[in-house]
Amino acid sequence: MTHDYSTISVLVDERGVVSLRLDRAEKKNALSALMIEELTHFASNLPKGTRVVVLSGAGDVFCAGGDLGWMKAQIDADRATRMDEARKLAMMLNALNELDAPLIGRVHGGAFGGGIGMCCVCDCVIAEQGTKFGLTETRLGLIPATISPYVIARMGEGRARRVFMSARIFSAAEAKELGIVSGVAAGDDLGVQIEAEVAPYLSVAPNSVAASKRLARSLGPKITPDIIDMTIQALAETWEGEEAEHGISAFLGKTKPRWML
Repeated sequence: MTHDYSTISVLVDERGVVSLRLDRAEKKNALSALMIEELTHFASNLPKGTRVVVLSGAGDVFCAGGDLGWMKAQIDADRATRMDEARKLAMMLNALNELDAPLIGRVHGGAFGGGIGMCCVCDCVIAEQGTKFGLTETRLGLIPATISPYVIARMGEGRARRVFMSARIFSAAEAKELGIVSGVAAGDDLGVQIEAEVAPYLSVAPNSVAASKRLARSLGPKITPDIIDMTIQALAETWEGEEAEHGISAFLGKTKPRWML
């Protein structure tokens, strides 16, 4: 039996394959406060017998990043509230990154900002051909803060700096080159390629898989509580800046921010 969620859906098949779907299609699956809370709950309460989790998004876009209403609320909040909300986002990403079960991303349409962060906590990502990607925070006067440990761990600093600050939109093929995605599939082949990634996990010992994943993480870039705290501080400070207030207000008001030529 699965929990009843409002912003995500969870289905479990007879093999133990869990389909975790971001379910705010009308908002392009933007990460709201409630979605962050529900994803954290899911990660801490995997259905019994889970062998592998497939993460996808409803509608036309995998994930458009942070919900703009949620971001605007942080600008209007006091510092303690900003820090608390930034920590919730950071710990959701960390919880997904540390899932014992393999996490496979099924990505289509677009992954922007926090949507790229969601890709980078997956163990494997297959993107549909034509999917667009972008770390778009700087267009809004923000920074890709709480997602940054996972983005840098996945891409490496050198490759990340090609796209980390520019908000440039790039293709699925370039996302593969950067290491964000593992494979690119034509639309009709997306399900086939996802199943090809799922199938091997149905023939291996689940506890050994979990231990192997923990070992791999321990040998990679360290994402420690101090690093997470640093990103939380950086995001909260950016929310306090004049650029963030101006950029988000311009976006919500459908006007150009002053830095856009």
